[in-house]
Amino acid sequence: MKEFDKLKQIIEELRHPNTGCPWDIKQTPKSLIPNFIEELYECIEAIEEEDYVNLEEELGDIILHVLMQVQMAEENSRFTMQSVLDKINSKLIRRHPHIFGDGEVTDVEGVKLNWEKIKLQEKSARKSVLEGIPKNMPALIVAQRMQEKAASVGFDWKDVYPAIKKLEEETLEFDEAFRAEDRVEMEKELGDMLFSIVNISRKLGFDTETALRGTINKFETRFSYVEEHFKRENKDMRECKLEELDEVWDEAKKKEQ
Repeated sequence: MKEFDKLKQIIEELRHPNTGCPWDIKQTPKSLIPNFIEELYECIEAIEEEDYVNLEEELGDIILHVLMQVQMAEENSRFTMQSVLDKINSKLIRRHPHIFGDGEVTDVEGVKLNWEKIKLQEKSARKSVLEGIPKNMPALIVAQRMQEKAASVGFDWKDVYPAIKKLEEETLEFDEAFRAEDRVEMEKELGDMLFSIVNISRKLGFDTETALRGTINKFETRFSYVEEHFKRENKDMRECKLEELDEVWDEAKKKEQ
């Protein structure tokens, strides 16, 4: 594609040691990490808001970062764009035997389990099926990926009901710790409750991080409505009773409906 080749050429010129841009020349693979993460989150925000005009731009920014990383690798003879594309092409074919081979899969869950099994075979040097999950990701994502990997070797309930009962059990244990005013145990049980909620979400086919982000956005919208209401009334929210705040909050909920 000529546009892709043009972008690659632009990056090569930006990185040229004699005639390139001082900022681009100075960058290293690690120095670009904060910018890369920011672009990823901006892309996610555009997807969630279904802002396709902005998404078009943000996807371009991500491609720019990918090509920058490849360019720096090529400059140091580490790998090339050709080798990057060869690897992903081979991986996709290898991990979709039901499409490109003689494998048989009937549903989405089967595809995910098959993917993890093949991945485990490829990464034979790993001592545990749980290895390979980036620990610096949001904890909810780590928890869900960990559960998915465990499920790929059969460590999973067949349906969601036992997961729901497990959450009830963890909630009771938290209640006991709370009544005993044992803060160490409270924190542990809260973690167990969150892990159980992730498990329920996963069993139902939901992404927990996405579900929570949806609630965060909803809370922000409703709270902003409450703030605007009291600004119009020339009232300080901090001086209002909770019942008064709740009344406006309920009003915000009705507006959404």
